Amino acid sequence: MGLLSIVIPAYNEVATVGQVVDLARAAPLPGSLEREVLVVDDASTDGTGDVLRARAAAGHVRLISQDRNRGKAAALRAGFAAAAGDVVLIQDADLEYDPSDYSKLLGPILSGRADVVFGSRFLGAGERRVLFFWHAVGNRFLTLLSNVVTDLNLTDMETGYKVFRREVLQALEIESDRFGFEPEITAKVALGGWRIYEVPISYFGRTYAQGKKIGWKDGIQALGCIAKYGLLGRLRGQWLPVPPPPARSKP
Repeated sequence: MGLLSIVIPAYNEVATVGQVVDLARAAPLPGSLEREVLVVDDASTDGTGDVLRARAAAGHVRLISQDRNRGKAAALRAGFAAAAGDVVLIQDADLEYDPSDYSKLLGPILSGRADVVFGSRFLGAGERRVLFFWHAVGNRFLTLLSNVVTDLNLTDMETGYKVFRREVLQALEIESDRFGFEPEITAKVALGGWRIYEVPISYFGRTYAQGKKIGWKDGIQALGCIAKYGLLGRLRGQWLPVPPPPARSKP
């Protein structure tokens, strides 16, 4: 019987984090897969920690509390280190991504076809709130540049829904602390030779008034990470291909 670790990085998400935890715990999973929900509170100041401590006391989550705000990637690094699952899924603490998509995200891994799965907001098969033209342009531009240096044909490198076989995360060292995680992990799984799939997901984007945090400065950082981990990593031969493991029907 396999175990899925759902890792949720959270920073100042008091309005949504409790509902996200409940949805993550209730979302249907394929087969006999079990789950654990880990939330990393990145030194929130708005009451997020209080909500999570109550959930942890009730046995609904495993809570990891950062001593200071370190950034999304640093929170994920702490969550990955604590995860016990055969498969690890990233879930944001807002309500932009829908846990009802878990079965779609897990399918290619559980069937033994994939090592990593990206949930794409741009493949067109799920609901998508219409917002922020320039954000969409920026996401597609960053994905294009990432594809140029990794030789992948992803449609959504910046997606918050990414799923990994445990062995993939164990083979990689995450160096970023903030939103550079997405281009860094994409470059490293590409240069490591892991099998990557995309599946369409729903996306319910929120406005800045609703708490959206990512901005143009994070886009600049992403460009630097594409160059550092993608282009320079390839030129230096920094990551050698990892032979794919034998196909497995379940983790």
